Amino acid sequence: MRGHDLIQNSLFSFRTLEERIPQEHPLRQIRALFGVALKGIDPVLEGLYSEFGRPSIAPEKLLRATLLQMLFSIASERKLMEAIEFNLLYRWFVGLDLDDAVWHATVFTKNRDRLLSGVVVEQLFGQVLEQARQADLLSEEHFSVDGTLIEAWASKKSYQQKDAPPEPGAGSGRSGKLLKRDQFESRTEPEAQLYKKSTSAEAKLSYLGQALMENRNGLLVGALVTLSDTYAERAAALELLAQLEPTKRITVAADTAYDEREFVAELRALKVTPHVTQYSKRPSAIDRRTTRHAGYAISQGRRKWIERSFGWMKTVGPMRRARLKGRELVESCFRFSALAFNLVRIRNLMLQTA
Repeated sequence: MRGHDLIQNSLFSFRTLEERIPQEHPLRQIRALFGVALKGIDPVLEGLYSEFGRPSIAPEKLLRATLLQMLFSIASERKLMEAIEFNLLYRWFVGLDLDDAVWHATVFTKNRDRLLSGVVVEQLFGQVLEQARQADLLSEEHFSVDGTLIEAWASKKSYQQKDAPPEPGAGSGRSGKLLKRDQFESRTEPEAQLYKKSTSAEAKLSYLGQALMENRNGLLVGALVTLSDTYAERAAALELLAQLEPTKRITVAADTAYDEREFVAELRALKVTPHVTQYSKRPSAIDRRTTRHAGYAISQGRRKWIERSFGWMKTVGPMRRARLKGRELVESCFRFSALAFNLVRIRNLMLQTA
């Protein structure tokens, strides 16, 4: 017998949001991992707010909503608020009840940006890594480093000549030579610079996202954003390695862009073995004392894993083009995207070992 197409709204519901989410849903494990990280930075969050006045939006809900936006590639804050309004899974993940009002997009953005501009994301990143370390998912000896281009949220038309360019001989080039970046800048995002990573690519207003990956499971253990510059990748690699504070000798793999004698010498001074790909068009700084070991070939194979994280961050993250302006906020978003990648990766690794 055919059923009747009766549409009648129920006045009450007898199932909670918790009951509606399947126990095997992947967001359950990710939410649990992220919840542990949030508890770990509770003193940091407490210090951001006054003890007086009206209660603000809970920072935990703001951060869970931001993570949700990255996990599901939601294009804008306005669309995120709209999705949370009608999607029960999203409401459960953020921590809103069925009848709780969703924030206005502008209110969410202003409160979210205050969290991103501080040390909150950095502390969260560390808390997620600590969970991976406790689960024995991190290598403490073998790492890879690389950089990727992040297109800035600024039009190329905004790149115009400066009102007061530096005098001849006071530029940033060799011997004070004036470069184009000394004479031009974006009127809407001055920190972004025209840059391209290959000769065949188009130069774009951009930043450089730098990442350090451990080679056991491909988890990111360091992430930062620098201004677009020829030497920025090597300088950022040294900064990321210095943050590790290794207690024993480690190895770091990298592509041919890092095959520079000064950089390799600095790595050796830090007691870091440089497993850098040899540059074939000129004499390489890497010799047989490094390449003759089997570990060098293993590092060369593992270093390509870092491209998987960049691919995830640009297609899912999404970090192909920054949505905020200014290097500091772009760095926070890049690090948060790396954190989201780690959460997904840790959840998958834990399922494999279960």
